[in-house]
Amino acid sequence: MAAPSLLNWRRVSSFTGPVPRARHGHRAVAIRELMIIFGGGNEGIADELHVYNTVTNQWFLPAVRGDIPPGCAAHGFVCDGTRILVFGGMVEYGRYSSELYELQASRWLWKKVKPHPPSSGLPPCPRLGHSFSLYGNKCYLFGGLANESEDSNNNVPRYLNDFYELELQHGSGVVGWSIPLTKGIMPSPRESHTAIIYCKKDSGSPKMYVFGGMCGARLDDLWQLDLETMSWSKPETKGTVPLPRSLHTASVIGNKMYIFGGWVPHKGENIETSSHDCEWRCTSSFSYLNLDTAEWITLVSDSQEDKKNSRPRPRAGHCAVAIGTRLYFWSGRDGYKKALNSQVCCKDLWYLDTEKPPAPSQVQLIKATTNSFHVKWDEVPTVEGYLLQLNTDLPYQTAAPDSSAAPNMQGIRVDSPRQGSNSTNSNSISDTVNSAKTEHTAMKGTSVKNKPDPKASIGPNAIVHSSLATNASNHNSCVVDVLRRNEGPHTSADIGVLSSCLDIRTVTPETSVSRTLSSTQTMVTQQTIKTESSSTNGAVVKDETSLTTFSTKSEVDETCALPATKISRVETHAAGVPFSKEIPSNPAATMKLGERQWCDVGIFKNNTALVSQFYLLPKGKQSISKVGNADVPDYSLLKKQDLVPGTGYRFRVAAINGCGIGPFSKISEFKTCIPGFPGAPSAVKISKVFLLATPTESLKALLY
Repeated sequence: MAAPSLLNWRRVSSFTGPVPRARHGHRAVAIRELMIIFGGGNEGIADELHVYNTVTNQWFLPAVRGDIPPGCAAHGFVCDGTRILVFGGMVEYGRYSSELYELQASRWLWKKVKPHPPSSGLPPCPRLGHSFSLYGNKCYLFGGLANESEDSNNNVPRYLNDFYELELQHGSGVVGWSIPLTKGIMPSPRESHTAIIYCKKDSGSPKMYVFGGMCGARLDDLWQLDLETMSWSKPETKGTVPLPRSLHTASVIGNKMYIFGGWVPHKGENIETSSHDCEWRCTSSFSYLNLDTAEWITLVSDSQEDKKNSRPRPRAGHCAVAIGTRLYFWSGRDGYKKALNSQVCCKDLWYLDTEKPPAPSQVQLIKATTNSFHVKWDEVPTVEGYLLQLNTDLPYQTAAPDSSAAPNMQGIRVDSPRQGSNSTNSNSISDTVNSAKTEHTAMKGTSVKNKPDPKASIGPNAIVHSSLATNASNHNSCVVDVLRRNEGPHTSADIGVLSSCLDIRTVTPETSVSRTLSSTQTMVTQQTIKTESSSTNGAVVKDETSLTTFSTKSEVDETCALPATKISRVETHAAGVPFSKEIPSNPAATMKLGERQWCDVGIFKNNTALVSQFYLLPKGKQSISKVGNADVPDYSLLKKQDLVPGTGYRFRVAAINGCGIGPFSKISEFKTCIPGFPGAPSAVKISKVFLLATPTESLKALLY
């Protein structure tokens, strides 16, 4: 996580669709890039379901049907795949609920479910302000506030510390409640606390962490429940513990639990009596707990003032969701004014990138010409743009490799070439596209012709060694606020505030190389992307998506570059050679790619680029312009270099977010076509779709 002074909060100021009215006590979960909000109150309990698409910045109201629940506030709200569960909450002043509802988000279908009661004991009583957390096929309910009076107008509060387990059926439905037997001292009764569940990747059992809340006074204690042994404990922590608070949010990203906002005691007040004060003070303090080391880290302290409105103002009862490594915060109230007998709710939407984005996939070729490449790479969630770079040698020269070396080349087959033979490179990816977003995906497919060069200075056994590890950190981080569409690279005039400067090392290559690649069959592979997010009350959301790469022997359907239109599915039918595989090097003739200068092609908003030029940096220095607080190359002052026919180029790409530039992708290598020879067949089959009419169809297109 960035240092406190480098936190780059962003307020979402431009969006479309029906924006929900400001509120507090609502809950939110994430399904991929969708933030789904339900309930809350402000001049009445809200009963609408609102959805915000974080990619298209669009709000919409899905047309829900079925057993639609009444509006509620301070309820339990968790997400299991594409179904959402709602439990309890306040349905009107003084009247609380113990009902359980299920929403199938793929169909926007509500269903009231009735779990079996525990084998011993009573089912959970009506309550609000409880925590409701999901792990595996079970939900865990802890604490809350009940009304002891049967008269809703005569509220007699009772704080709870009971603990229930709810077993879910696969896909839809529930089994029933149970009351686990726990060991150790339980946390004191409380409401408006948070609970999250975390499990180390390599070892350890899942553990539930309960923090803060209210029980006559605000609390700052941390409790841990081992879900395998059902043992409660109070872990010893290091660092500065956040102030006692309630109505805050806790969100898990990686091994960190982020705590934001809430009600805190007034400065100088006795913590034990501050809860009875009529002027409730909210905070915008921001901390995280490293769940592996049990260390608290303060990112924004309660005493730090924000005179520039550069981060969310103090609030409580807001919602927070994690989408990828980005945290979103929406609405909440900023306190209670006794003189006005009213509360003030916030309506703003903010997000914060908690770490640099991961490396994108390798750059893939869509089409090559004599002086350009049309390339693409897989999208990275919640990024603001991509930095594309290339480097190159002299024009390719053909060398006849030793056939005995072929079996040791990690998936690349090298044969003795024949003049005029073709090498076709093709991959395919099956993507799903949200209807509200204009995207396109495509696969690489090109053919290069290698001719023997009698002037080649390298022996027949010369091969390339890709030093990927040394290339991954050649570029320091920079961040853009304004990124154009992908018509071409961006200049400094188009780029907003950047978080840091570019640092490109320049080293003269030792030698040039040549190689000949022959056709191979593309293998069927599968890549699984996992994201975790947590709801306001701590439910961990795990979402898995499989992207499968196909290759068949079908005939080529169409030869073209991809247009910038909606494409719901792209199928590729060709054989290809993955240039980017690392090849064992011959010590007699090795070129260290990590020592070559990487040149910027530009910064692109989308995941495709048409490359015909790149920027040259002067040797030993960089052209610098001041943009915001960062020094970045001023592209308008740099010379451009056109691509050369019959030349090999290596590409890499890195994603950009509010924390800077992430690691670069693995290196891919392509060759421009030779004049006078036909280009390679595109081998890309395109099917176009139109904008889907309803949010239901939109979500189906996203999920399937």
